[in-house]
Amino acid sequence: MKEYKYKINGNLYKVTIGDIEENIAHVEVNGTSYNVEMEKAPKVSVKPVIRPAATAPAPTPATPVVKPTVSSSTGKSGVKSPLPGVILDIKVNVGDQVKKGQVIIILEAMKMENNINADKDGKITAINVSKGDSVLEGTDLVIIE
Repeated sequence: MKEYKYKINGNLYKVTIGDIEENIAHVEVNGTSYNVEMEKAPKVSVKPVIRPAATAPAPTPATPVVKPTVSSSTGKSGVKSPLPGVILDIKVNVGDQVKKGQVIIILEAMKMENNINADKDGKITAINVSKGDSVLEGTDLVIIE
């Protein structure tokens, strides 16, 4: 039992709260017993949050995650940004020969550094971004021929 003293409009009330069964509280006010019906608490349905299995938000890929714009292995293809971010470093120059999987650009996204790898063997024919540029997902970063 819990006892409380209240002063309402200058009148002193001694309130004793007894047992509470479901939504009925047995209350005594200045010696008079009352059964007080309390409002039922709304049922809160808790929806579980589904999160992907324990993976980092932007892991550094072991294999290239970018896809060429041209499906054939010969010809020009653009290495695209896999997510929006800022170019931190460009590891290649126009005219450089690159191997598939070689790191060509470092992209900062979600406060993480992500290696952007060459998607095929070839020669860098164009670099479409500069250090410090903000890029959107799908932006062609370099062209490999």
